[in-house]
Amino acid sequence: MPHSLGHLSSPRAISATRRDFLRGTIGALSMASMPRSLTAQTSLLRTAQKTILVTFGGGARDEETFAEEGQENIPNLLHTLLPQGTFFSQVINAGILGHYVATASIVTGSYERFDNFIAQAPPNPTLFEYYRKGLRRPATDTWVIAPSNGFQRIGSSSHKNFGPEYGAGVILPKRLLAAALHDNKATDGEALSHLLQDSYEMPEYQPLQSGMDRELHLDMLESSLRLSVQDFVQKARSLDSADELSIYITRQLMKQQAPSLMMLTLHDMDIAHSGSYSLYVDAIQRADRLCAELWNMVQTDPEYKDRTTLYIMPDFGRDADNDPAGNGFQHHRTGGAMARTTWMLALGPHLRQNTIVDHPIESIDLVPTIGSYLGFETASTGKVIRELL
Repeated sequence: MPHSLGHLSSPRAISATRRDFLRGTIGALSMASMPRSLTAQTSLLRTAQKTILVTFGGGARDEETFAEEGQENIPNLLHTLLPQGTFFSQVINAGILGHYVATASIVTGSYERFDNFIAQAPPNPTLFEYYRKGLRRPATDTWVIAPSNGFQRIGSSSHKNFGPEYGAGVILPKRLLAAALHDNKATDGEALSHLLQDSYEMPEYQPLQSGMDRELHLDMLESSLRLSVQDFVQKARSLDSADELSIYITRQLMKQQAPSLMMLTLHDMDIAHSGSYSLYVDAIQRADRLCAELWNMVQTDPEYKDRTTLYIMPDFGRDADNDPAGNGFQHHRTGGAMARTTWMLALGPHLRQNTIVDHPIESIDLVPTIGSYLGFETASTGKVIRELL
């Protein structure tokens, strides 16, 4: 097992170490001090922009990513994506370190405090609701693709002034696949059982029912993704993971509906909770490859090329190997600096390239930043990230 960075006890020390590792690997990097602002644009022009947010459910430690011994696992992030974007080396999550509630905090811009193990709508309005209500966008313009079934309520809040009327459509690949397998009598579900298993430490969700619920999911396959049941099942058979299936669905949405705001959660690496280090590292490598594939999809699609900002960030980190209160890569229970200090990479036509931002930001800062850039108001408690305007 790789050498632990657990001696780094502060977010600032972790940030500085990431910066040094990156400089040693990819050479000269500029340090951002002032934002690179766009020339004057109208709000109408900015609404034509596309936004994609990718979160890593479960997070990944520096030992397996940005540290010298881990960089072999993220060649695409290091050598393809980072040189094209702005890297934030110190992103703090000061909230609850549970995957659903942490992701809900990211998309509301406020630290949520509800029980991570109960599938409930966030009490604060989400980015998707702010976007649709503020810019009067249709329901088909914003989607969430989440491998974990526990994310079924992430698309909209319980706030009295917002709610599902303004929310995002939520696609749960595992539910789509379960419905498709049920409908396709000739298919052997055993071959796809690994894709139907849910992530660890996730909220409980209502199991797929045999009646209207299944029909709604099958209708989504046909109407939103324009896929037949047989085509979808056949594609699922050719994929290696739930994250692969999610990228496939993202590609279909981009081709069929070209939504302007999407969030995608990659959750394979949460297999770390099972104690399998090799599968955890394999999932990191897969997420690295899929992020590069997604950016290539953006660059080769006329609807998205030169109009899209992509944000990539873990929801939080994991415990250090030498922390007696934790279990190393396996969990994120200590609440220490290693678990709370993560990073973000932002790519887009208006952003600086090959740049590191070393001062601290918080994971809840993204929502007000996107709102400020696209021209809609939010009630987030986060702050605007000036380097992203």
